[in-house]
Amino acid sequence: MDIISIDPFFVPELLPSPVQPKAMFRNLKGDLFGGITAGIVALPLALAFGVSSGLGPSAGLYGAIFIGFFAALFGGTNTQISGPTAPMTAVSMVMVSSILAINNGDLGKALPVILTVFLLAGLMQIGLGLIGLGKYIKYIPYPVVSGFMTAIGIIILITQTLPAVGYYPTEDISFVNSFRPKAEERILNRILEQETEQGISVLEDFEETIKRAKNITAADMEKEAKAFAGKESSGVIGTFKVLPRAIENIDGLELALALGTILIVYGFRRITTAVPSTLVALVTVSGIAYGLGLDYRPIEQIPSGLPTPHLEIFTDFNLGSIAPYIFTALTLALLGAIDSLLTSVVADNMTQTKHSPNKELMGQGIGNSIASLFGGIPGAGATIRTVVNINSGGKTRLSGMIAGLLLLIILLALGPIASQIPAAVLAGLLVTVGIGVMDYKGLKAIPNMPKDIKFGPFRLSSEVIVMLVVMVLSSVWNLVYAVGIGLIIASLMFMKKIGDITSKRSNVTSLKEEDWPDEKDIPEKLKDGVFIKHINGPLFFGSTSEFQLLGDQIPKNASIVIIRMGRMPYLDQSGLYAMEEVIHDLKQKNITVLLSKVLEQPKYMLGKIDIVPGLVPNEHVFENFKSCLNWLKDHKVHPDH
Repeated sequence: MDIISIDPFFVPELLPSPVQPKAMFRNLKGDLFGGITAGIVALPLALAFGVSSGLGPSAGLYGAIFIGFFAALFGGTNTQISGPTAPMTAVSMVMVSSILAINNGDLGKALPVILTVFLLAGLMQIGLGLIGLGKYIKYIPYPVVSGFMTAIGIIILITQTLPAVGYYPTEDISFVNSFRPKAEERILNRILEQETEQGISVLEDFEETIKRAKNITAADMEKEAKAFAGKESSGVIGTFKVLPRAIENIDGLELALALGTILIVYGFRRITTAVPSTLVALVTVSGIAYGLGLDYRPIEQIPSGLPTPHLEIFTDFNLGSIAPYIFTALTLALLGAIDSLLTSVVADNMTQTKHSPNKELMGQGIGNSIASLFGGIPGAGATIRTVVNINSGGKTRLSGMIAGLLLLIILLALGPIASQIPAAVLAGLLVTVGIGVMDYKGLKAIPNMPKDIKFGPFRLSSEVIVMLVVMVLSSVWNLVYAVGIGLIIASLMFMKKIGDITSKRSNVTSLKEEDWPDEKDIPEKLKDGVFIKHINGPLFFGSTSEFQLLGDQIPKNASIVIIRMGRMPYLDQSGLYAMEEVIHDLKQKNITVLLSKVLEQPKYMLGKIDIVPGLVPNEHVFENFKSCLNWLKDHKVHPDH
């Protein structure tokens, strides 16, 4: 939206601002019930996503509190409930494990870098909203989104296998000990690097190296080996590497707790949907495990009291440590934008309202930025929680704020109790999330998609190829790069299709073989030696190769070529130079070139490099085909006119 104003106090409409208090409280009862219900639904998932991210349950809870409250307050969708989601957590998990590996598994050292990347993602979302990119998110191809969402489900399902069976690689002594040689090598390299920085020559003062090496404790060695073990077993590939060991060391109790959770989640839904089945599963299985005094593994301790800001984000800021993750931050920002705006569309359909996409992006960005300052993981608009809120009576942004406040109250009042939740229960919840997040609609459509490209003897669907490439690369390699590669492949295939369609519909005919309706009933005396090039669609780099064959398509008896451009809305730089080359070749053969109905953008481009009037004089450029025919009548009948 372009806004022009000389009023120094003018504030653009898209800037995030809370609604008036009267409007916010117009549906207090419904918003109260909707917010409380949505908050209850969000609780188990927030804890589970926090654990899955690698930062602990408190990080998930903090994210749900701050994103939920501030995204509702400043966002552009009145009924949106925001918080950690499966896609955002999956990307965060990959990044967290990478930064932890660089910092030898030391979360204290890695946390400022991790939270800075989260903050950067939030700021990028605010920027996307400010420059008005919210309305363009919808143009991301469906196969890319489909492949990514299915990959998220695969990643969650596979990586939660280990905690579901009670196997933790960094606690497997024999597995950790297998990395001791690598740990020794890394520690020795670190000593040598320190000596080099201090100007100490190892060959001249080898005793100093030995002295420093003797200061390495068994605890240091074990910590280093655990860092290697954690890195080796992370992600989908890492899980498969240690899966045989996990199967050999299954903890029956942990597996039973995980399976019990999964059964209750799916079973209770068949009884009623009035109460969230995830909450029922969390409370029931945790209550049984704690009440019977079972020897289970609890989740990490949730800190009591109000969350405190992590000022080390600013005090320990280091651009070099952040630079490798700028693209990851952008991915989080875009993914959160897509996730949120899709949920906004669902909310609009349910409430018969219309959201503000740019304002929503800014609200999400503010929520994610504030959450990162307090150690929360990033999130987005959550579809299920939003639907629950609307069905429970929520109508204004107050409902989302109430959901965030409820989680804060639970944190302050029930933190010690929540810390007794079995880790296997959250693993079971995440398994159900992984199953639910996959795009079954896209998977079912694979056999029915049109096979529009050919590889040797095989015909394949370009849409399916994009989806599978993104799904496989996201699952086993890198989520960020996979999406980028998917977008590139989808864009290239789209441009090839458009180029092929344009070339197929853009042909050369003589006036004796009329092609378009207004080319009928032309006097015979005009038809000899006059040929027409029809351009049906944009002339861009994907369609220039066919256009450049124009010179070969024109017969030797041609004296005039009319290029009809009334259906060519766009001309890029590649198309521009292709047209220049073709017109130049035709003039070299003493063929007169006439341009008919040049639209605004192509006319501007032709003038910029002097094709008009340099190669084609202004008197040979016509507003429509009729005026072009009038010129032909005049010059074909009276050539000396």
